[in-house]
Amino acid sequence: MLSSVLKSERAIQVNIAIMRAFVKLKEILSTHKELAYKLTDLERKIERHDGEIKAVFDVIRQLMMPQEKKVKKIGF
Repeated sequence: MLSSVLKSERAIQVNIAIMRAFVKLKEILSTHKELAYKLTDLERKIERHDGEIKAVFDVIRQLMMPQEKKVKKIGF
């Protein structure tokens, strides 16, 4: 804040550097926030697909199991 009150050339340059640093920090935080959101979204999709894939394998295993054939008895 002192650099914005002082009127020297050096104080102006320091003030500009401080503002650029804050802008860069905001950009970095924004980028990481987007990346974190995308990563969370991807994790949700994978979890949902894991459940669906497990269900498919369960059905395939059921189809692979030999069927019990009922033999009709002749007579009483």
